[in-house]
Amino acid sequence: MDPMQKTSSRLLALLSLLQTHRDWSGEDLAGRLDVTSRTVRRDIDRLRDLGYPITTVKGPAGGYRLEAGTRMPPLLFDDGQAVALAVALRTAATGTAVAEDAARALATLRQVMPPHLRHRIDLLRVTAVRPPEAGDTPEVDPQVLMELSRVLHARQELRLDHTPGPGTSAGAPRRVQPHHLVTWRHRWYLVAWDLDREDWRTFRVDRIRLRTPAGPRFTPRELPGGDVSTFITGRFRGNDGTTTDWPCRGEVVLHLPAADVAPFARDGIVEELGPHHCRLTLGSWSWTGLATALGHFDTDIEVVGPPQLATAFADLAARYARAAGPGTGPPP
Repeated sequence: MDPMQKTSSRLLALLSLLQTHRDWSGEDLAGRLDVTSRTVRRDIDRLRDLGYPITTVKGPAGGYRLEAGTRMPPLLFDDGQAVALAVALRTAATGTAVAEDAARALATLRQVMPPHLRHRIDLLRVTAVRPPEAGDTPEVDPQVLMELSRVLHARQELRLDHTPGPGTSAGAPRRVQPHHLVTWRHRWYLVAWDLDREDWRTFRVDRIRLRTPAGPRFTPRELPGGDVSTFITGRFRGNDGTTTDWPCRGEVVLHLPAADVAPFARDGIVEELGPHHCRLTLGSWSWTGLATALGHFDTDIEVVGPPQLATAFADLAARYARAAGPGTGPPP
């Protein structure tokens, strides 16, 4: 490799490291690039001349940080980053309000790629298929997402109108302290502390209408469960958000092989008891819901426990018998 090409490759490698958005000491960069600290300093100056805003970090060892600049210099992606970005643009935005923008961004990225990398992207055949349950997912206004992100970052209170569901109207304006913006099963939700109800709430973003101006700044509260993943999973499973456990969990023996049950057990635990029997431990948001879910396996069921599950089966049996009407019992 000639010296000029070697220097260019090293500059690209240096910029790739700096783009990880962390402080790098000159010694660490020199070690990663297998050069001297003096060479690192020269390469940093070359990148600055190209328009990359690299600041010197003060401290005993010194260091460097790539900052946001006043203009956009040439972007750099190594092969792995470019492929990852292409996959993300082709899949993440499918069926959303930003799908067209994502497609245009991918086309722009492709135009500036070197031929060998463009060929790799063109060979990538990915078709993102939305699950059937996501077919009626309403689109969310990107501007609403941006404004929610802004107040989240600024830690400002927010006034909003929230429509509970189709055919209903929003009540009084809600005053909330935004905590997280999350996606759950193809929908956007705002997790926030409701100041009037003094409790945590999740709001469907497509049903939010923002009011202006935003309110005062606040100090965020600690989210139940310790993190947003635990909280949102717990809330949608019917508990208070401090745990991801289902509020109702039962154990049964099914007259089916474990191999037939496991693919449909969701997050349940399946234990093989023999060639034609297995034990299943499964959770749900209610005992009736759990009994109904277990009935989907269409086989004989022996309830191990707890008693609430057996009661739910008895209640369902009586309800189904009434629905079937008189004289419609099983054949003799």
